Amino acid sequence: MNFISTELPGVVMIEPQVFRDHRGFFLESYHQAKFAQAGLDVTFVQDNHSKSVRGTLRGLHAQRRRPQGKLVRVVSGEIFDVVVDIRPSSLTFGRWLGVTLSAENFRQLYVPPGFVHGFCVVSETAEVLYKCTALYDPTDEIGIVWNDPELGIDWGVQSPVVSDKDRRLPTLRALMEQVLADGEA
Repeated sequence: MNFISTELPGVVMIEPQVFRDHRGFFLESYHQAKFAQAGLDVTFVQDNHSKSVRGTLRGLHAQRRRPQGKLVRVVSGEIFDVVVDIRPSSLTFGRWLGVTLSAENFRQLYVPPGFVHGFCVVSETAEVLYKCTALYDPTDEIGIVWNDPELGIDWGVQSPVVSDKDRRLPTLRALMEQVLADGEA
């Protein structure tokens, strides 16, 4: 496995070694010792699987008190995957990173706690698998609206398919004001 640091500290692109032959392919998508050796000494407690149609935009999501690290990969189709640093004390606070993950490139993205995460489907359909370091808690969920003008994320789509819940998410600024008001910065 090749572990590639990104411009956002803690966010890591993982390129597995793919063994191909006339039957198809084989790869290791996760190996605890190799991840730990690369500085990703995390324990995953939940796996999620979603299937979405072209233009679907899911996100940007995180958990507030029980933040999740996520290992994201695509097993069918292609997505534009986005993370935003929401750690108030971080030098990269408010910066975002977008990468293409697909069934063809086999790349995975590790998103550490302290980031919101989302993706947009660019193929006809896409199936996304992601491992989480904390269990999902709907009462702890926070997020940022996908089209926050201060972030200026170029999702590559003008009118994505977005859930009502995601459409009502606050901007990063409004989220941080709420966190400060609650005394949790």
